[in-house]
Amino acid sequence: MDVLYFAWVRERIGVPKERIDHAPATVMDLVNDLRAREDRYAVAFSDLSALRVAVDQELSDFDASLAGAREVAFFPPMTGG
Repeated sequence: MDVLYFAWVRERIGVPKERIDHAPATVMDLVNDLRAREDRYAVAFSDLSALRVAVDQELSDFDASLAGAREVAFFPPMTGG
């Protein structure tokens, strides 16, 4: 599964994209796995209210299933203007 990071999430983690080989059950399981990796992930995922997630390019919730997912993207909320 590819995990993509955008905007300040990418800046805090330090990479735009990475591939993970395990298959977490939900987005929240993935977040918890990432948080446990290193401090930079823990910082990036410290306030989930400041993050949005898309699974296979569809806006999702953190309790969304990752069964069969090929891509998960994390990004800050967007504003129009």
